[in-house]
Amino acid sequence: MFVFVLAVVFKLVSIQFIQGDKYRDLAEERTIKDVEILPNRGNVYSADGSLLATSVPKYDIRLDAITPSNIVFNEYLKPLCDSLSKFSRKPSSYYQNEIQKARKNKNRYFLLARNLGYSDYIRFRNFPMLSLGAFKGGLIVEQKTKREHPMGEIALRSIGYERFDDDGNVTRAGLDGAFGEQYLRGKSGHRLKQKIGKGQWKPIRDNNEVEPQDGYDIYTTIDINIQDIAHHALLEQLEFYKADHGCVVVMETKTGEIRAISNLGRNKEGKYYERLNYAVGESHEPGSTFKLMALAVALDDKVIDTSDVVDTEKGILTYYGKKVRDSRNGGYGKISVAKALEVSSNTGIVKAIHNSYTNNPKKFVDGLYDMNLNETLDLPIIGEGKPIIPDPRIKNKRWSGIALEWMAYGYGVSFTPLQTLTFYNAIANKGEMVRPLFLREVREFDKTIESFDKKVINKQVCSKETVKKLKQLLVNVVEKKHGTGHGLYSENFSMAGKTGTCQKDYRDKEKLNYISSFAGFFPAENPEYSCIVVIHEPDKSVGYYGADVSGPVFKKIAQKIYTDTPLIDEVETLNVANSSAETQYEQYYDTAQKYKTIMPNVKGMPTMDALALLENMGLKVKINGIGVVKNQSVAKGVRIKKNQTIELTI
Repeated sequence: MFVFVLAVVFKLVSIQFIQGDKYRDLAEERTIKDVEILPNRGNVYSADGSLLATSVPKYDIRLDAITPSNIVFNEYLKPLCDSLSKFSRKPSSYYQNEIQKARKNKNRYFLLARNLGYSDYIRFRNFPMLSLGAFKGGLIVEQKTKREHPMGEIALRSIGYERFDDDGNVTRAGLDGAFGEQYLRGKSGHRLKQKIGKGQWKPIRDNNEVEPQDGYDIYTTIDINIQDIAHHALLEQLEFYKADHGCVVVMETKTGEIRAISNLGRNKEGKYYERLNYAVGESHEPGSTFKLMALAVALDDKVIDTSDVVDTEKGILTYYGKKVRDSRNGGYGKISVAKALEVSSNTGIVKAIHNSYTNNPKKFVDGLYDMNLNETLDLPIIGEGKPIIPDPRIKNKRWSGIALEWMAYGYGVSFTPLQTLTFYNAIANKGEMVRPLFLREVREFDKTIESFDKKVINKQVCSKETVKKLKQLLVNVVEKKHGTGHGLYSENFSMAGKTGTCQKDYRDKEKLNYISSFAGFFPAENPEYSCIVVIHEPDKSVGYYGADVSGPVFKKIAQKIYTDTPLIDEVETLNVANSSAETQYEQYYDTAQKYKTIMPNVKGMPTMDALALLENMGLKVKINGIGVVKNQSVAKGVRIKKNQTIELTI
């Protein structure tokens, strides 16, 4: 027994003095922890200040049923339960039974309410017993933030989010994710909590040890009116054609500011929602919308002209055993290059490019590179798809004997809708290619932290002469009767653009589908906006051509913007100098001041001036016609009487 007692004493001394710090730290670590408090994330606004995304504080209210003294508990229990009853409409007796049970079971973390807004949180803090605070009343408040989007599903994917899983891995989507770490996230605060058993933790104090710092607000380039138009126009067309997914982007021509971006995909129930950011992330073969890029290279190299004639050869060409077909049986005969684009003749464009570059395909590819088509747009939004352009100098499967011909009408190459739109926007912008801009500025309240201006990718993608020709070709696509986009023509407003109908999954005929697109700008004569619409896998039994599926979305957006934007004619100044009028006025004024009772000389004066002058003198005037006075019935200098009649010869 003596040896046993010595062992116990030795162990106690060892724990207390030798290993004491270690065990004290371990005990504190297991009973007290420093909890991170996430700050309010900065808001996301549209260009006009409308709220697109915001962090809303939510509160959980709990009760430490042990902390209140018996006197406090008995005095305030029923008033507290009455207040809870009014808030939740549950009987007061229900809360009395539950709270008494919690006190009996020594529950120090009893839930009273979850996910309260700020006004309800303030209301709870003033309830009986809870108003006494944490130490006397047992109040426990836990705050968290929830991201909300006032516009609902509209542009939800483009506005985006930033999420962390339990392992700390982050998922960033859209603008919210792109600018989260740098601007929106803010700095976390800290709060000490104490373990109260059964895996529950209670704040030690009412106040935080370190207060969180809220994030900055960002102001985007999105116009909510245009965004709403684009979203619903796309949704209506997707539903009508039972398509799998689609996107639309509207860009301001001169600045590159994105005014609207909508991405809608279909779920298993057939409903459409912002599933993925197709406009930024989905790279695909563009089909006929690429013909404009191909002609831009050839026109700039001066190897063809729009007036050159090509033979479409009954609508079928064969290269290395592979056929290039026109959508029109029998082709278009011999037509100009200009008409080949207007009617979207595959054989016409392919033959023009083949004849020009078959002996030097590298020159054609270099022309595409010179227009920056091989580069990403370096967008802040994560996940931009990479352009694909086959190059004969790079030995891989992308280049083959027919690669040049397939590229000419948009196969074998790959671009995202936003990359395609950026080129079309450059043509609308007199050749200047600007980077798509999503963000205008970062603010802290009314203070601007950082602002963003347009960024030029290429000052002149092709010569001004080529730009002029390409613009006219796109106008002809819509305005000429044989143009593939003629069905979109309107006398009320002008548009220019190119249709695109591209086969998808064409290697497996059973899976064959289509991508329908339309890219262009409006007004045609002085473009303010460029726009692209891409719709994947429309129901083939309903329709799949770009002019029918995507074109109407483009037209509806253009039409709405036109009708919603008032036309204003501004007159710079009303002070127009007219020497003749000023001379006449001075003559009239001098005569009126000089002659009161004596007949003035009104010969040579305009009839209306003479009439006004003589009637102001109290005379009755007879005249015939309007013009200049030639004679007067009373000579100059004769004294006149009131109501005397004077005849003027005009």
